[in-house]
Amino acid sequence: MPNVFIPYSSSIIKAVFIERPNRFLIRCQLVEKGDVIEAHLPDSDRLKELLIQGRELYLLPNSNPARKTKFSAVCVKDFTSGNWVSINATLPNKVAGLAFEQHQLSEFSSWTHLRGEYSKGNSRWDHLLEKDGEYMVVEVKGVTLVNREGTGFFPDAVTSRGTKHVRELSQIAKEPGWHAAILFVAQRSDIKELQPAAEIDPDFANALLIAKRAGVTLSACRCHVTPDGMRLLDQIPVNLNI
Repeated sequence: MPNVFIPYSSSIIKAVFIERPNRFLIRCQLVEKGDVIEAHLPDSDRLKELLIQGRELYLLPNSNPARKTKFSAVCVKDFTSGNWVSINATLPNKVAGLAFEQHQLSEFSSWTHLRGEYSKGNSRWDHLLEKDGEYMVVEVKGVTLVNREGTGFFPDAVTSRGTKHVRELSQIAKEPGWHAAILFVAQRSDIKELQPAAEIDPDFANALLIAKRAGVTLSACRCHVTPDGMRLLDQIPVNLNI
């Protein structure tokens, strides 16, 4: 089993979801004190299947006086499956970076992780890898949407920015000495395979198919999430069933 783990702070607090006033703000009731508070939501996805009134979630207290909210959302419980799901969009990138450094993912095990946040072309990519004098840029996508059969889908809303990235990766993959990859990181353990959400965003799905044909590596992995943290479990297949 991969030894990649992102721990949560022991000071996290249980709460109950009430509503989501905007993309980056949720209103919750603290379980222990009963106070109704507002918390930062570090994930701009729709999350409509997860953020339902009455759902249990965990918050991390924030001591930064410059922040408008005193809490940030960490994870939410999916009552349908009983699984905890990460709702922090920064964690998939952190998991990916550790997995690259530790050579935990088969498609990238022979590559050396050089750095995160690398600019090439018109975009900034999440990671830069190197092998034998050649380079690979990797874009990481967090996944939370799943159906009852265990198929995970990305995106959960139309993403013109995501489609743009995929098209740029197709061009990079054609350049001499360069490679490109997309790594989908499932922020829950009940996803068995990953598919593009063609019904939600057909442009992204089509761009992904073109990218595959252009030589872009498509990879996916899943994580086990608990109130203690998020751990890389294993790799899952990417199925372009479109």
